[in-house]
Amino acid sequence: MLLLVGLGNPTPDSENNRHNVGFKIIDAINKKFSLSKQKPKFKGLLTTGNIENVKVYAIKPLTFMNNSGICIRELIEYFKIDAQNVIVFHDDLDIEFGKIKAKFGGSSAGHNGIASIDKFIGKDYSRVRIGIGKPKGNIEVADYVLQNFDEDETVSIEKISNHINDSISFLVEKKLDLFSSTVNNK
Repeated sequence: MLLLVGLGNPTPDSENNRHNVGFKIIDAINKKFSLSKQKPKFKGLLTTGNIENVKVYAIKPLTFMNNSGICIRELIEYFKIDAQNVIVFHDDLDIEFGKIKAKFGGSSAGHNGIASIDKFIGKDYSRVRIGIGKPKGNIEVADYVLQNFDEDETVSIEKISNHINDSISFLVEKKLDLFSSTVNNK
């Protein structure tokens, strides 16, 4: 059993923010693998289904980014999912736009959503970090992550979502390095 988590903020004006790329990935996975209709449960929007013959829960926390861990802890306790079977998709400023890095464990690197998850379930889970690049000019980081993707970036994010879906079997098998290299080489 796996839990896929996409990080973001639930307000309509946040939908296309850089910070919401995790939500976008979960939406693409839901569509590609025909997971169930989203239902509000565990302080998030939950879907279920199977990917590669593995039972999967996918959730977009509605607790806002900084409290994402609350939603995840409730869900893993209810379904008795080990933290090692949690995969979190989130934005990362320290990675070039459009690049992917998957890893197990580690620090939050200043990402408040990851820090919240660490606080509530520990650090022993997988992260798929989607590069959004650093702000250019005098834009503050907080403002940058809350900006919408421009048109070209939106097209790129859709392509990245497709590449993730095409390579998801490696994620399900927890072959994180192979997943990262496959997605980045597409």
